[in-house]
Amino acid sequence: MTISNLIPGVCSRGYLLVLLTILAFLSPMERSADAGDSKRSFIAADSSKQRIAIIGEDGRTIWEAKIGPLHDLHILPNGNVLYQKTWTEIAEVNPKSGEPIWSYDAKAIPANQSVPMEIHAFQRLADGKTMVAESGPGRIIELDQTLKVVSTMALKVSRPDPHRDTRLVRKLASGNYLVCHEGDGLVREYDPSGKTVWEYSVPLFGHEPKPGHGVEAFGNQAFSALRLANGNTLIGAGNGHAVLEVNPKGDVVWRIHQNDLEGIQLAWVTSLQVLPSGNILINNCHAGPKNPQLIEVNRDKKVVWSFHDFERFGDSLTNSQILTVDGKPIAASDVLR
Repeated sequence: MTISNLIPGVCSRGYLLVLLTILAFLSPMERSADAGDSKRSFIAADSSKQRIAIIGEDGRTIWEAKIGPLHDLHILPNGNVLYQKTWTEIAEVNPKSGEPIWSYDAKAIPANQSVPMEIHAFQRLADGKTMVAESGPGRIIELDQTLKVVSTMALKVSRPDPHRDTRLVRKLASGNYLVCHEGDGLVREYDPSGKTVWEYSVPLFGHEPKPGHGVEAFGNQAFSALRLANGNTLIGAGNGHAVLEVNPKGDVVWRIHQNDLEGIQLAWVTSLQVLPSGNILINNCHAGPKNPQLIEVNRDKKVVWSFHDFERFGDSLTNSQILTVDGKPIAASDVLR
């Protein structure tokens, strides 16, 4: 699989030049606590430390910014960073200059000011629009560059809650939306009209629900879902401490559970990334300082790389994206189908 296959319509050479320029331009500042033999550069964010940062392959911080709560982030094809500053504000920033390029604050819209609302997912689309999932109002909107709402789709939520209606949402190449409904414990695919075309309820696997966020908790509060090239769906099962690959019939065809990785416990499994190698990057949130925050595994469930740094990042590292592997740039955070 080539890098150009991962983001349709994006020139891979142009993307790589932008990415390499950014990584070379920014000044190194501090060293990682756990680098490992195989090198990665990546972007990651931790709301407990109020930090989003790009970490170079040498383990040093080469860009960072202060954040509030955050549940989504993206490196765009032009090299800019799209991330959230608060529960309602999204910003696009040039990491070389620090220049703000674009922003959207849902609470700045007069009609939204009295509406309980949080944003947990967003995505810059190939046509330049930005998709935003608004929990509370229970809708997905698409904005143009002038912040005009050009489309709206209503979500179906059984237990409405501005903090739990959604986690990550991705628009697929088909035009459908793949939505993690955290509070309802399910992943649902909608067509643009709002019709459900696929749904998967995350199982408890025989466990009793236990409150909390750490390794001792248990639930089915799905955080992330990626549609794979084979048509299956890869799910970060939140406080189910698992990564699940589910086929269109709803059968689990591959999985990693809490204690499947030697010497590591999974806690709140948040964002995932599928690399061109087929390896999977797992964000291991709320797992405590004994466990790495980022874990890359192969399909044999062997850990090939991990990141453990409780100085720059804390126990709420929810989102990340690997940018390079041993000097080779990675052009996308997920594989769209």
